[in-house]
Amino acid sequence: MKKLFYLSLAASLYFHLATTLAFPLHQPVPGGTAIIELSSADTTQPTAFYKNQRVAVHKHDGAWYALIGISLNTKPGRYIVSYQFDDNKLYQHSFDIKNKTYKAQYLNVKNKRKVNPTAEDMKRIVKERAIKTAAKNTWSEQTIQTEFVRPVDGRISSIFGLRRFFNQQARRPHSGLDIAAAQGTPVKAIADGRVIETADFFFSGNMIYLDHGQGVISLYAHLYKTHVKPGQHVKQGEIIGEVGETGRVTGPHLHLSLLLNRTAVDPEHWLPATKPQ
Repeated sequence: MKKLFYLSLAASLYFHLATTLAFPLHQPVPGGTAIIELSSADTTQPTAFYKNQRVAVHKHDGAWYALIGISLNTKPGRYIVSYQFDDNKLYQHSFDIKNKTYKAQYLNVKNKRKVNPTAEDMKRIVKERAIKTAAKNTWSEQTIQTEFVRPVDGRISSIFGLRRFFNQQARRPHSGLDIAAAQGTPVKAIADGRVIETADFFFSGNMIYLDHGQGVISLYAHLYKTHVKPGQHVKQGEIIGEVGETGRVTGPHLHLSLLLNRTAVDPEHWLPATKPQ
Protein backbone atom coordinates (compact mmCIF):
# COMPACT_ATOMS: atom_id res chain seq x y z
CA MET A 1 0.00 0.00 0.00
CA LYS A 2 2.88 2.39 0.85
CA LYS A 3 4.49 1.63 -2.51
CA LEU A 4 1.29 2.54 -4.32
CA PHE A 5 1.03 5.73 -2.28
CA TYR A 6 4.55 6.83 -3.17
CA LEU A 7 4.01 6.01 -6.83
CA SER A 8 0.80 8.04 -6.80
CA LEU A 9 2.56 10.91 -5.00
CA ALA A 10 5.42 10.85 -7.49
CA ALA A 11 2.98 10.89 -10.39
CA SER A 12 1.10 13.81 -8.84
CA LEU A 13 4.31 15.77 -8.35
CA TYR A 14 5.40 15.07 -11.91
CA PHE A 15 2.04 16.18 -13.27
CA HIS A 16 2.18 19.35 -11.17
CA LEU A 17 5.61 20.21 -12.55
CA ALA A 18 4.57 19.39 -16.11
CA THR A 19 1.43 21.50 -15.96
CA THR A 20 3.33 24.48 -14.53
CA LEU A 21 6.33 24.27 -16.86
CA ALA A 22 8.18 27.58 -16.53
CA PHE A 23 11.27 26.65 -18.51
CA PRO A 24 11.70 24.39 -21.55
CA LEU A 25 13.03 20.86 -21.11
CA HIS A 26 16.69 20.18 -21.83
CA GLN A 27 16.53 17.64 -24.64
CA PRO A 28 19.85 17.66 -26.56
CA VAL A 29 18.66 15.44 -29.42
CA PRO A 30 17.82 16.11 -33.09
CA GLY A 31 14.63 18.18 -32.97
CA GLY A 32 15.15 19.08 -29.32
CA THR A 33 16.23 22.13 -27.34
CA ALA A 34 19.59 22.27 -25.59
CA ILE A 35 19.54 24.39 -22.44
CA ILE A 36 23.12 25.41 -21.70
CA GLU A 37 24.12 27.39 -18.59
CA LEU A 38 26.55 30.17 -19.52
CA SER A 39 27.15 32.24 -16.39
CA SER A 40 25.61 33.64 -13.24
CA ALA A 41 22.87 36.22 -13.63
CA ASP A 42 25.12 38.81 -11.94
CA THR A 43 26.91 39.33 -15.24
CA THR A 44 25.61 41.38 -18.12
CA GLN A 45 23.49 39.49 -20.66
CA PRO A 46 25.80 37.49 -22.92
CA THR A 47 25.47 37.14 -26.69
CA ALA A 48 25.56 33.47 -27.73
CA PHE A 49 26.18 31.65 -31.01
CA TYR A 50 25.71 28.07 -32.21
CA LYS A 51 26.96 27.10 -35.67
CA ASN A 52 27.64 30.81 -36.34
CA GLN A 53 24.03 31.79 -35.64
CA ARG A 54 22.68 33.88 -32.77
CA VAL A 55 20.69 31.90 -30.24
CA ALA A 56 18.26 33.03 -27.58
CA VAL A 57 19.63 33.81 -24.12
CA HIS A 58 17.44 33.90 -21.02
CA LYS A 59 17.91 34.59 -17.32
CA HIS A 60 16.47 31.85 -15.12
CA ASP A 61 16.92 30.85 -11.48
CA GLY A 62 20.10 32.87 -10.92
CA ALA A 63 21.90 32.13 -14.19
CA TRP A 64 22.05 32.97 -17.90
CA TYR A 65 21.14 30.15 -20.28
CA ALA A 66 21.46 29.67 -24.03
CA LEU A 67 18.35 28.10 -25.61
CA ILE A 68 19.54 26.22 -28.69
CA GLY A 69 17.33 24.66 -31.35
CA ILE A 70 18.80 21.43 -32.76
CA SER A 71 17.79 20.49 -36.30
CA LEU A 72 16.42 17.05 -37.13
CA ASN A 73 19.36 16.27 -39.41
CA THR A 74 21.98 16.88 -36.71
CA LYS A 75 24.34 13.96 -36.13
CA PRO A 76 25.18 12.81 -32.59
CA GLY A 77 28.39 14.24 -31.19
CA ARG A 78 29.97 17.10 -29.28
CA TYR A 79 29.05 20.66 -30.21
CA ILE A 80 30.09 24.13 -29.11
CA VAL A 81 28.14 27.18 -28.00
CA SER A 82 30.22 30.38 -28.05
CA TYR A 83 29.34 33.49 -26.06
CA GLN A 84 30.71 36.86 -25.05
CA PHE A 85 29.99 39.73 -22.69
CA ASP A 86 30.75 43.44 -22.90
CA ASP A 87 34.47 42.71 -22.70
CA ASN A 88 34.20 41.08 -26.17
CA LYS A 89 36.23 38.07 -25.03
CA LEU A 90 35.02 34.84 -26.61
CA TYR A 91 34.06 31.99 -24.28
CA GLN A 92 33.01 28.47 -25.25
CA HIS A 93 31.02 25.67 -23.71
CA SER A 94 30.75 22.15 -25.17
CA PHE A 95 27.71 19.89 -24.97
CA ASP A 96 26.75 16.50 -26.37
CA ILE A 97 23.87 15.80 -28.72
CA LYS A 98 22.50 12.27 -28.47
CA ASN A 99 20.74 10.25 -31.16
CA LYS A 100 16.97 9.97 -31.48
CA THR A 101 14.95 7.89 -33.94
CA TYR A 102 11.49 9.05 -34.97
CA LYS A 103 8.67 6.79 -36.14
CA ALA A 104 7.07 6.84 -39.58
CA GLN A 105 3.55 8.07 -40.35
CA TYR A 106 1.54 7.19 -43.46
CA LEU A 107 -1.24 9.55 -44.51
CA ASN A 108 -3.71 9.51 -47.39
CA VAL A 109 -4.39 12.93 -48.90
CA LYS A 110 -7.44 13.15 -51.15
CA ASN A 111 -6.31 16.27 -53.02
CA LYS A 112 -3.52 14.77 -55.16
CA ARG A 113 -2.13 18.23 -56.03
CA LYS A 114 -1.16 18.68 -52.39
CA VAL A 115 1.19 15.71 -52.83
CA ASN A 116 2.26 16.22 -56.45
CA PRO A 117 1.79 19.92 -57.28
CA THR A 118 1.34 21.09 -60.86
CA ALA A 119 3.85 23.37 -62.59
CA GLU A 120 1.58 26.33 -61.83
CA ASP A 121 1.34 25.25 -58.19
CA MET A 122 5.14 25.13 -57.99
CA LYS A 123 5.40 28.77 -59.07
CA ARG A 124 3.21 29.69 -56.13
CA ILE A 125 5.14 27.41 -53.75
CA VAL A 126 8.49 28.96 -54.72
CA LYS A 127 7.15 32.47 -54.04
CA GLU A 128 5.79 31.34 -50.70
CA ARG A 129 9.13 29.86 -49.66
CA ALA A 130 10.67 33.33 -49.82
CA ILE A 131 7.95 34.71 -47.54
CA LYS A 132 8.38 31.85 -45.07
CA THR A 133 12.16 32.21 -45.06
CA ALA A 134 11.91 35.94 -44.31
CA ALA A 135 9.53 35.22 -41.43
CA LYS A 136 11.81 32.52 -39.99
CA ASN A 137 14.81 34.88 -40.14
CA THR A 138 13.13 37.44 -37.88
CA TRP A 139 15.19 38.55 -34.91
CA SER A 140 14.27 41.04 -32.22
CA GLU A 141 16.19 41.81 -29.04
CA GLN A 142 13.24 41.67 -26.66
CA THR A 143 13.35 39.52 -23.53
CA ILE A 144 11.75 36.18 -24.26
CA GLN A 145 9.00 34.49 -22.30
CA THR A 146 9.49 30.78 -21.54
CA GLU A 147 6.30 29.89 -19.67
CA PHE A 148 3.98 28.98 -22.54
CA VAL A 149 0.31 27.96 -22.68
CA ARG A 150 -1.21 25.37 -24.98
CA PRO A 151 -2.79 26.99 -28.06
CA VAL A 152 -5.89 24.82 -28.17
CA ASP A 153 -7.51 21.98 -26.23
CA GLY A 154 -7.68 18.80 -28.24
CA ARG A 155 -6.23 15.40 -29.00
CA ILE A 156 -2.63 15.18 -30.21
CA SER A 157 -3.09 13.67 -33.67
CA SER A 158 0.52 13.85 -34.88
CA ILE A 159 3.70 14.39 -32.90
CA PHE A 160 6.83 16.23 -33.92
CA GLY A 161 9.54 14.58 -36.02
CA LEU A 162 7.56 11.78 -37.64
CA ARG A 163 9.01 10.57 -40.95
CA ARG A 164 6.06 11.27 -43.24
CA PHE A 165 4.68 9.47 -46.25
CA PHE A 166 1.82 11.08 -48.18
CA ASN A 167 0.03 8.63 -50.46
CA GLN A 168 3.03 6.29 -49.99
CA GLN A 169 5.49 9.01 -51.09
CA ALA A 170 8.25 10.11 -48.72
CA ARG A 171 8.21 13.77 -47.70
CA ARG A 172 9.97 15.92 -45.11
CA PRO A 173 9.62 14.96 -41.42
CA HIS A 174 6.78 16.55 -39.48
CA SER A 175 8.00 19.95 -38.30
CA GLY A 176 5.40 20.59 -35.63
CA LEU A 177 2.69 19.30 -33.35
CA ASP A 178 -0.83 18.56 -34.65
CA ILE A 179 -3.77 19.04 -32.30
CA ALA A 180 -7.12 17.77 -33.59
CA ALA A 181 -10.13 19.96 -32.84
CA ALA A 182 -13.39 20.97 -34.48
CA GLN A 183 -13.31 23.64 -37.16
CA GLY A 184 -13.80 27.04 -35.60
CA THR A 185 -12.21 26.14 -32.26
CA PRO A 186 -10.39 29.26 -30.94
CA VAL A 187 -6.59 29.23 -31.20
CA LYS A 188 -4.56 31.11 -28.57
CA ALA A 189 -1.12 32.69 -28.72
CA ILE A 190 1.27 30.52 -26.70
CA ALA A 191 3.14 33.61 -25.45
CA ASP A 192 3.29 37.37 -25.89
CA GLY A 193 4.47 38.31 -29.35
CA ARG A 194 4.27 40.40 -32.49
CA VAL A 195 2.59 39.14 -35.66
CA ILE A 196 5.26 38.74 -38.33
CA GLU A 197 3.13 37.37 -41.16
CA THR A 198 -0.34 36.07 -41.99
CA ALA A 199 -1.07 34.46 -45.34
CA ASP A 200 -2.75 31.59 -47.16
CA PHE A 201 -0.02 29.13 -48.22
CA PHE A 202 -0.36 26.21 -50.62
CA PHE A 203 0.67 23.49 -48.16
CA SER A 204 0.12 25.24 -44.81
CA GLY A 205 -3.20 26.91 -45.56
CA ASN A 206 -4.05 29.99 -43.51
CA MET A 207 -1.09 30.59 -41.22
CA ILE A 208 0.20 33.02 -38.60
CA TYR A 209 3.82 33.68 -37.57
CA LEU A 210 4.46 35.21 -34.13
CA ASP A 211 7.77 36.69 -33.01
CA HIS A 212 8.47 36.10 -29.30
CA GLY A 213 11.96 37.60 -29.34
CA GLN A 214 15.54 36.47 -30.00
CA GLY A 215 14.64 34.07 -32.80
CA VAL A 216 11.88 32.30 -30.86
CA ILE A 217 9.00 32.11 -33.33
CA SER A 218 5.73 30.20 -33.25
CA LEU A 219 3.56 29.44 -36.28
CA TYR A 220 -0.03 28.26 -36.50
CA ALA A 221 -1.15 26.50 -39.69
CA HIS A 222 -4.28 25.15 -41.44
CA LEU A 223 -6.46 27.80 -39.82
CA TYR A 224 -10.07 28.38 -40.81
CA LYS A 225 -9.79 32.07 -39.99
CA THR A 226 -7.09 34.45 -38.74
CA HIS A 227 -7.96 37.29 -36.36
CA VAL A 228 -4.69 39.25 -36.41
CA LYS A 229 -2.63 41.32 -38.85
CA PRO A 230 1.13 41.77 -39.43
CA GLY A 231 2.69 44.20 -36.96
CA GLN A 232 0.00 43.61 -34.34
CA HIS A 233 1.13 42.82 -30.77
CA VAL A 234 -0.72 40.04 -28.96
CA LYS A 235 -0.78 38.83 -25.38
CA GLN A 236 -0.37 35.27 -24.20
CA GLY A 237 -3.71 33.46 -24.40
CA GLU A 238 -5.22 35.99 -26.82
CA ILE A 239 -7.38 34.45 -29.56
CA ILE A 240 -5.49 34.83 -32.85
CA GLY A 241 -7.45 32.48 -35.12
CA GLU A 242 -9.65 29.41 -35.49
CA VAL A 243 -8.87 25.75 -36.17
CA GLY A 244 -9.51 24.73 -39.78
CA GLU A 245 -8.52 22.28 -42.50
CA THR A 246 -6.91 24.52 -45.11
CA GLY A 247 -3.82 23.48 -47.07
CA ARG A 248 -2.57 19.87 -47.05
CA VAL A 249 -4.64 18.13 -44.39
CA THR A 250 -6.62 14.98 -43.67
CA GLY A 251 -9.02 16.70 -41.28
CA PRO A 252 -9.46 19.80 -39.09
CA HIS A 253 -6.55 20.45 -36.73
CA LEU A 254 -4.02 23.01 -35.62
CA HIS A 255 -0.43 22.54 -36.70
CA LEU A 256 1.84 24.32 -34.20
CA SER A 257 5.52 24.79 -34.98
CA LEU A 258 8.17 26.37 -32.77
CA LEU A 259 11.38 27.80 -34.21
CA LEU A 260 14.64 28.60 -32.41
CA ASN A 261 17.61 29.98 -34.36
CA ARG A 262 15.65 29.26 -37.59
CA THR A 263 15.26 25.62 -36.54
CA ALA A 264 12.01 23.73 -35.92
CA VAL A 265 12.01 22.02 -32.51
CA ASP A 266 9.52 19.86 -30.65
CA PRO A 267 6.90 22.24 -29.15
CA GLU A 268 6.06 19.68 -26.45
CA HIS A 269 9.38 20.47 -24.74
CA TRP A 270 8.07 24.00 -24.15
CA LEU A 271 4.38 23.37 -23.44
CA PRO A 272 2.70 22.33 -20.18
CA ALA A 273 1.23 18.83 -20.19
CA THR A 274 -2.44 18.24 -20.87
CA LYS A 275 -4.67 16.95 -18.09
CA PRO A 276 -5.17 13.18 -18.13
CA GLN A 277 -8.64 12.15 -19.32
